[in-house]
Amino acid sequence: MATEIKLPRLGQGMESGTIVKWLKSEGDKVEKGEPLYELDTDKVTQEVEADASGVLLKIAITEGEVEVGKTIAVIGEQGEEVATDVQEPSGEAAREVSDDEQEEGTPARAREQERERGRRASAEPSEQAAAMRASAENGGGGGRIKASPLARRIARERGIDLSAVAGTGPEGRVVAEDVERTAASGAPAPIAAPPAPTEGVEVEQLSSMRKTIARRLTEAWQAPVFQLGVTVDMGRALELRQRLVEMHGNGVKPTISDLVTKVCATALLRHRAVNALYRGDAVELYPTANIGIAVAVPNGLVVPVIQGCERKSIAEIAAARASVVERARAGKLQQADLEGGTFTISNLGMFGIERFIAVLNPPQAAILAVGSTEEKPVVVEGEVVVRPRMELTLTCDHRAVDGATGAEFLGDVKAFLEEPGLAL
Repeated sequence: MATEIKLPRLGQGMESGTIVKWLKSEGDKVEKGEPLYELDTDKVTQEVEADASGVLLKIAITEGEVEVGKTIAVIGEQGEEVATDVQEPSGEAAREVSDDEQEEGTPARAREQERERGRRASAEPSEQAAAMRASAENGGGGGRIKASPLARRIARERGIDLSAVAGTGPEGRVVAEDVERTAASGAPAPIAAPPAPTEGVEVEQLSSMRKTIARRLTEAWQAPVFQLGVTVDMGRALELRQRLVEMHGNGVKPTISDLVTKVCATALLRHRAVNALYRGDAVELYPTANIGIAVAVPNGLVVPVIQGCERKSIAEIAAARASVVERARAGKLQQADLEGGTFTISNLGMFGIERFIAVLNPPQAAILAVGSTEEKPVVVEGEVVVRPRMELTLTCDHRAVDGATGAEFLGDVKAFLEEPGLAL
């Protein structure tokens, strides 16, 4: 019997993915566990393995965005008949989602907004004017108001009457941006014609990764955060790092980032309120330090997670860090590499940045920004001496972490770096 291949849910919160390309063609023999197609999610692009063995009888969706659980292909025996209802969606059916489908599996808000912007941009000015008139008539006609499923959901969440919203989509359709604009200002904003492209300007469409970065940074900006900063004397830490490098010879050389990861893990277990996720009506406190390491990749940023850092030695953390960074830069990360983080470290010291503020990584309650180590004159026992100094800046979500708690955590991190033996 033929097996329908459905788009899998590869991680928590995943609602859809984008098929980049198929690694097999219709009629090819496929073995279970063999890479079948490439899938681009909000976080990573990865190969997805076949769920069954047989012949790839049909590719229902060749490329593009697909909701989780939707049939994308059929695998069966050679010559087996494929159901006629398994076919690639086209036209409006491929773009629109019914209200019922929206309730059962809501696509990511940013993706839906991108589709709606595309539909709005295609409308002529005369059509937009007609849309405004049709939207006004919606309020008094008592009929069903034309609105996208996403717009209806946002309106329900924010208690907004759709009849009071001026729709700017085709034929007066209310789209998500209309509802959000009404929620922000109390009245629809006038429609502004998009500026004409400037000659010589290169336009790059946002990748899935950049869209995710934009969405998550916007979420982070809405959180009430505060920052705390300290300056650390890195003399002892640099000595320890040098001894570790000598001990491990040709192996992975531990870095200051690895040492910071280790001492943060120790401090997080002392201050579990910082090792936490904010979930709206609850705060989750974790018993293990799963620390994300911000890694720059071409055209983006990913945060692979090193699990259980409090149980690892500095050398083990260094090996784990080298592995995930190498796979991140080669585009080989799996979804599991990016999940489960409870705290994040962002280090720009290698770029000579002495101090910066890292943006929160929701739903995590805190993130640490690590600057470069610089020789600075300081006063020690009444004498001016030159010491290696490094600045740390902690950003906390005030909904989960109080100022005193964050200060105590950062104080322990400073103490452990200045006397590493306390943390090891």
